Amino acid sequence: MKASLSRDRMHLGSHVVLIFWTFLVLFPLWTMIVNSFKFKFDIYTDPFGLPKKWNFESYVSVITDGDFFLYFRNSLFVTLGSIFLVLLFGAMASYALVNWKRKASRFLYLFFIAGMMLPIKIGSIRLLQLIKGLGLLNTLWGLFPVYTAMGLPIAVFVLTEFIRQIPAELTEAAVIDGATRNKVFTIIILPLLRPALATVAIYNLIPFWNDLWFPLIFINQDAHKTLLLGVTRLFGQYMTDWSRILAVLTLSAIPVLVLYLTMSKNFIRGLTAGAVKG
Repeated sequence: MKASLSRDRMHLGSHVVLIFWTFLVLFPLWTMIVNSFKFKFDIYTDPFGLPKKWNFESYVSVITDGDFFLYFRNSLFVTLGSIFLVLLFGAMASYALVNWKRKASRFLYLFFIAGMMLPIKIGSIRLLQLIKGLGLLNTLWGLFPVYTAMGLPIAVFVLTEFIRQIPAELTEAAVIDGATRNKVFTIIILPLLRPALATVAIYNLIPFWNDLWFPLIFINQDAHKTLLLGVTRLFGQYMTDWSRILAVLTLSAIPVLVLYLTMSKNFIRGLTAGAVKG
């Protein structure tokens, strides 16, 4: 009886914590969405309540008058391209590290993992010089190497631990049948990596999509600005149109939410599989 009461209390406590955490996560989203439908001065009088009069002019203005679709296309191109490179190089590096039975492989693995602890922004000046030297300044292509470097540490961490859990008999049987390393990787390893690849993709999607720092220092031309950098044009020196800003932010959050909701099961399964071994 006492054991069941203690268990019920633990369940109740965990539910209270989860409900509180859900409220903390959803409250900023609620504030952003409801205020995007308010008139400019109504936001200051009642920032958390429903609009007394719904305003759709901000969304119409963002879509028709501004360069929303240009910035959206730029962000989508950079984000998807960077995620593809992270998944490609991360999967190949992880497969090589698992199958390379030398001490150097352990050192390289720890070298990748160290990137999770060191923020890439500390090298912004050197990165700016490097991108300028490559002739990629003021282009979207200059963001690809930076974002790929940002995403590789977590990709190598998750994918390496996932590959180590694949039974060796699968790859050995393929090698006995005459399959090369490349064939084993493409036909056996990659299909089994789908949950882990989904985890890495979603994990990197948010920082790539929401990044303002590197587009701000690499890009000055309007035609190459990303969505979040384009939002800064709506901030005035004396007055800021918060309705339009929140409308843009609401529209920009839709791809992230849709992708996470559709791939959440693979995200959790892949993250768990990559964390059970060290």
